[in-house]
Amino acid sequence: MTREKFAVLFSGQGAQATGMGLDLLEDPLFAETIAKASEASKLDLVAVFKNEHGELDQTRYVQPSLVAFEAGIWQMLMRDTDLDVAGMLGLSLGEYGAVIASGALDLEMDIALTSDRASYMQADCEKIASSMAALVKPKLDELKKLLGDLESAGKQVYFCNFNSPKQVVIGGTKDDLAQALDLIKEQGLAKRVVNLDVAGAFHTHLFLESAKKMQDRLRGVAFNQPQYPVYSNTIIQPFTAGNLAEILEVQLMEPTNFGDCLAKLQAETGFTQTLEIGPGKTLSSFAKSLDRSLGKFHIGSMADYQDFLESYQNGFEG
Repeated sequence: MTREKFAVLFSGQGAQATGMGLDLLEDPLFAETIAKASEASKLDLVAVFKNEHGELDQTRYVQPSLVAFEAGIWQMLMRDTDLDVAGMLGLSLGEYGAVIASGALDLEMDIALTSDRASYMQADCEKIASSMAALVKPKLDELKKLLGDLESAGKQVYFCNFNSPKQVVIGGTKDDLAQALDLIKEQGLAKRVVNLDVAGAFHTHLFLESAKKMQDRLRGVAFNQPQYPVYSNTIIQPFTAGNLAEILEVQLMEPTNFGDCLAKLQAETGFTQTLEIGPGKTLSSFAKSLDRSLGKFHIGSMADYQDFLESYQNGFEG
C-alpha cells in the first residue's frame, strides 16, 4: 500500500479560540509540553487557554500559547504515528510551530523567542492604530497599482499576506486602510472585502521596530538543520540552520506568501494530504483552493486527534 505523503500546516495568529487545548490536557504528554512552555514563557498558558480575562485578545499572550498548543499536538503525533512528512509550512507565527516540529530549535528556546517576539509586536501595536482586511478574488495587478499610488502619496497601506490565488490581505494605519478599502470597493478590485479582527497590520513596515529588536534577540541563537523541509513564507524557499535567524527577523515586516510556498512544496515533494495543526481550518481551505484533489485533515481538539488516529490506523482509507 502506498503511504500518504503529508504537508503539515501550522496555524498562525488569528486561529486562537477560547478554551483551545483544555480537552487535550487529559493527555499527559500534551500537559507536560504546556507546562514546559509555561515555564519558558513565564506565563500560565492554561489560564491563557481559558481566556477568562481576554488574554487571547492580546498578542503577548496569543503567540506563545498558540505555538505551545501546536507543539503539544505534534509531540502526541510523534508518539502515536509514523507519518510520511513531505514538508512543513506555517503561516506567519505558525512558522515557530514548524521550527519546533522540524527540530530546528527545542521547545523551551522556541517558546522564549516567541514570547519576546510577541512582546515586541505588542509594543508596536500599541504605538499606532492599525488593522488588516482580506480581499476575496482580487484583481491583483490593479490592486498592486492602487497600493503603489497610495504609498507614493505617503499613505501607509501595504500587502500583508498572499494566501491563495483567491485571497490576499492588506493592512495599514486605520485611516489609510479605510481610504484604500473605499477605493477598492468603488473600483471593484475585489469580489468581497472582509475587515479582520486583529491587533495590528502585521507583516508591514509598521513593525520595523519589532524586526530590529528581533535582530538583536536572535543574535547568537544556534539553530539546527530542520529534519523536514520547512518553507519560509518570506523567501518561498526552505529554511536552513544558516538562514533562520535572518528570515525570522525580516518576517515581521515582509508579506507572507503561503500560497506560493504550498504550491512549491507540492511541486517538489508531491504530497497528497494536508494536516493542519491549530484551532482553525483556514490553512486547509487555502490548500483546497490551490488543489481540490488534496486530502485534508485538521487537529484542533482531542476529538479531532482521535479521528485522525483512527484514519491513520485505517491507512487513510474510506
